[in-house]
Amino acid sequence: MPFQKNNKLGAKSFNEEPFDKSPLCFAVRKGVKEKLKAVPNWQERLRKLVDELIEENGDDCQ
Repeated sequence: MPFQKNNKLGAKSFNEEPFDKSPLCFAVRKGVKEKLKAVPNWQERLRKLVDELIEENGDDCQ
């Protein structure tokens, strides 16, 4: 059975704002990726840290 668009039982987004279509990527030291993935809810926590970093720098980010 094919998936029906706009199905009321379809997946719902947990975030308030939509994500950017292109992801942000950066290199990390060896072993960091595996350790990060072991942290519960790591993606949302990392997004909050990025937001805090931007707020700390205020007008310098423009």
